[in-house]
Amino acid sequence: MTKYKLNNAARSSSEVTLTSYMGTDSERKDDYQIPMDSNEQDDISESNNDGKCHVCPNSCEFLQEPGRIAASLEKRYDKYSLNELKVENLGRWCLCEKYNGGCKLCPRPSLAPTLTLSMDGSHGKGACLACNGPSCGTPNPVVNGGYPPYPPTSKKSKWKSDAVRRLRACCSKKTLLRRIPILAWLPNYSFRSGLADIIAGLTVGLTVIPQAIAYAGVAGLPPQYGLYSSFMACFVYTVFGSVKDSAIGPTAIAAILTRENLHGLGPEFAVLLSFLSGCVELIMGILQLGFLIDFISGPVSVGFTSAAAIIIATTQVKDILGLSFPGGKFLQVWTGMYEHIGETRLWDTVLGVSCIVVLLLLRKVKDIKIGSDEDYKEGSLEKRSRLKAAVSQTLWFLSTTRNIFVVLVCAALAYYFDTKNQQPFVLTGDVKAGLPQLAPPPFFATVGNHTYTFTEMASTLGSAIFVVPLLSILENIALAKVFSEGKYVDATQEMVALGVCNIASSFVESMPVSGALSRGAVNHASGVASPAGGLYTGALVLLALQYFTPYFYYIPKASLAAVIIAAVVFMMELHVFKPIWRTKKVDIIPAVVTFTACLVTRLELGIVLGIAVNLLFLLYASARPAVKVTHAVSEGGVRYAVASVDRALAFPAAEFVRRALRKAAGDAPLVLDAHHVQAADFTAAKGIKSLIEDFHARGQTIIFYNVKPSIAEVFKGVKPREFVHCSCRAELERLLLEAQRKSKQQVA
Repeated sequence: MTKYKLNNAARSSSEVTLTSYMGTDSERKDDYQIPMDSNEQDDISESNNDGKCHVCPNSCEFLQEPGRIAASLEKRYDKYSLNELKVENLGRWCLCEKYNGGCKLCPRPSLAPTLTLSMDGSHGKGACLACNGPSCGTPNPVVNGGYPPYPPTSKKSKWKSDAVRRLRACCSKKTLLRRIPILAWLPNYSFRSGLADIIAGLTVGLTVIPQAIAYAGVAGLPPQYGLYSSFMACFVYTVFGSVKDSAIGPTAIAAILTRENLHGLGPEFAVLLSFLSGCVELIMGILQLGFLIDFISGPVSVGFTSAAAIIIATTQVKDILGLSFPGGKFLQVWTGMYEHIGETRLWDTVLGVSCIVVLLLLRKVKDIKIGSDEDYKEGSLEKRSRLKAAVSQTLWFLSTTRNIFVVLVCAALAYYFDTKNQQPFVLTGDVKAGLPQLAPPPFFATVGNHTYTFTEMASTLGSAIFVVPLLSILENIALAKVFSEGKYVDATQEMVALGVCNIASSFVESMPVSGALSRGAVNHASGVASPAGGLYTGALVLLALQYFTPYFYYIPKASLAAVIIAAVVFMMELHVFKPIWRTKKVDIIPAVVTFTACLVTRLELGIVLGIAVNLLFLLYASARPAVKVTHAVSEGGVRYAVASVDRALAFPAAEFVRRALRKAAGDAPLVLDAHHVQAADFTAAKGIKSLIEDFHARGQTIIFYNVKPSIAEVFKGVKPREFVHCSCRAELERLLLEAQRKSKQQVA
């Protein structure tokens, strides 16, 4: 059986899509079931046997012969480019069900000639496309624009059926595969995919080890905590992750936010922040609160990311110069460098600058073109092609692993000088060897002579408990969209996966983690086939923790600082300001406010200020809707003004709309077309009541046209003096003629 449903958009649009899907009889019964007893069902079926519509006075041919609906719809609506036509409850309700006075398939005629919209050019005078009856020109016989309700439905039965349906959906196989993605891709996992994941995982592992040690420094933590943050999340994301390219671990933004909120109180606070961030992310995923990310607009995100990149690079400049002083904020670091510039260490500076140059050059090595096959002699073409491919792969691998390569060379150089009893560089120092203990996150901590309870620790972390997870989700979903290749990204599942990753990582002394764009690019370029690549990344980090930590002692801090600077310099999106200026100049304001506030104050305060400025712009737009006024003449020769409001009526706009309509009406009757008004509140309703009283005092008529039933109820709730509204053209013509007669009687 083919079933059709009519979506809400089709009710006011002349373009719908014809779609169908197959279903069993049992599915049909579930879809169309309205909880009621058997007697009520018999009454309904008998009442529809005459082919009369339950809502409008017309008869419906489709109700009489429902078997012809598919062929008839395809034949009749092809010329109108209908797409997504769905007819719900066909066996019970007429296809031409009235919605707000207009048939779902009838074009809604405009009031002014300049605004006329009709599929057949008849301006609403033609026959209804669904039931062949008169169009909206036939007023509904029900008084005051109301329409008979559907048969009553038991709220208790409806609640129970909804609960059962939702519970069944939560326990379905489809939901299980969506929430635990490994069950979907593991049965089809092949040897070829496994080999690709091994290569990608090891490559990302070589990238993450130096980054993790450096990000621990950015967060103000001992270097081993960066490595602790780099393996558990990889294992967990393999099970719950839905994006194969995402490489979960420590990131620059999470690290700098952690540093700003630790207040120098120790690693326990960072581990607790990871746990609480994971809880917040998991709750957001379960409650599907991903829409909160939509409040961070593009300009705000650009301003925040650029400021964060500058702050991170600034904190590493002192390591490049070999300086040591407290402070991690933008102004503090530059002030400290100004005061201690005379203590600059020459060889650290030379090493750091050289490493930055080498890293930037190696970044471009992979783009070198070796040459085309036509450059070689024909006899050795195949051999030359293989050689060219091998050289290209070598250059790509060197470019991808540039961080570990530079760090290893610098460490070897420092070790050489150590054997000569020389230490020209500031070294990383001892890194705690071995794996972290598997234990719950700390819910209390002792710093100095004071023991912090869980409440005090959470209070100390403050807004970071919500800002860190929110920005981590934003970063991870942005990464997922970059490498999704146009495919759908399940934001809810990514929030759940990120939450579980942070909670699990907190049991191994991890700081907050998220997906890193740089490592995601390495993963993607390495040809990763599934999230299983994280298994090999995590395994490599575990090997480094177990066996190689003694050698990390010789890594110069200047080389790690160079790795961070070379990575974050590409996070600065200052080039985006130019297209923002060309597109919409006012969007520069929230971007500049966010950028400046993040540099001068704190990162989380900066992004909150940017969001606040954006919301002010939105509130201003809602407070000043466009009120368009045209003049028209009815078929009866009545001249009147037509006013339309282009958005919802909310409390900031109530007084503005009232003044605009009073000014626009003049002496003629005013017809307020509320077709675009999707919502209204109490203050707006009070404004409409005052507007009606104003017109009544001036002896003018105001008619509300195309008011949605829910909006009409809001307006009636304040009990205006006289609320005249209609939803069809013929009724409007009648009301205008009545208004003209009243005006003549008043004059006489």
